Amino acid sequence: MELWLLYAVGAAVFAALTTILAKIGIKNVDSHLATAIRTVVVLLFAWLMVFIVGSQNGIADIQGRTWLLIIVSGLATGASWLCFFKALKLGNVNKVVPIDKSSTVLTILFAFIFLREQVTIFNIIGVVLIGIGTWLMLDLKKTAASDEKQNKSWLIYALLAAISAALVAIIGRMGVVDIDANLWTALRTVVVVPLSLVMVFMVGSHKQLRDVGKKSWLFLVLSGFATGASWLFFYHALQLGNASLVVPIDKLSIVLTMGFSRAILGERFNKKSLIGLFILTVGTLLPVFFTS
Repeated sequence: MELWLLYAVGAAVFAALTTILAKIGIKNVDSHLATAIRTVVVLLFAWLMVFIVGSQNGIADIQGRTWLLIIVSGLATGASWLCFFKALKLGNVNKVVPIDKSSTVLTILFAFIFLREQVTIFNIIGVVLIGIGTWLMLDLKKTAASDEKQNKSWLIYALLAAISAALVAIIGRMGVVDIDANLWTALRTVVVVPLSLVMVFMVGSHKQLRDVGKKSWLFLVLSGFATGASWLFFYHALQLGNASLVVPIDKLSIVLTMGFSRAILGERFNKKSLIGLFILTVGTLLPVFFTS
């Protein structure tokens, strides 16, 4: 098995843990405040890893283009997080996650346009299958009916999160080739933290900080560590492999996420959703197996 594939699988595992831990942690916490807490944890974790491997000395060698990509990546990451956790706050994990993970389709398209990565017939078939699988998992008829009783803005936030996530992957692939993956993760998180804090103060959710319970603190901190680990694996994978192959493997965290949401959160899935999950998984793995 190629090394980039191992890193991508590791990223997927920790990404799944991130979603479930965050879902539990934000139950009684404003999503903006929860995002800020998690981001600070990621920042501490990322810089710890930088000093462990000694990559802090590489800061002086970073070029202007890489600095620009770090800043843009951080802004896109912040936007993706804020939208994703707002969607999680308003909707079920088994509805939000498929939309978020559909960023795979956009990533493959962006990789072709901006990175000139080759798009094969298997990529095209995979994109179609991912689209079909996502549609089945969403169960749009039931979603539309439930939206009459619930706030349907979760769908808008989930779509915005997917677009931002695709941009993060492409920008990361462009920038991380010239810098240590640990240092890249730490520096871009420096950009994300102020953005998260600004949003917290803009909406006034900083006033709720004292009301965050011990359980929420525990799960948000654990979610932050899981996010940091996922990022490190993800950007190591991007250094070694193409974005159009790394991202689909990373997005397979949806399989673990749905398994965890059933076992831990008690969320149920119908046959249509399970069929959709199977089709989405096949569509994700197809290009990888026929390219690796």
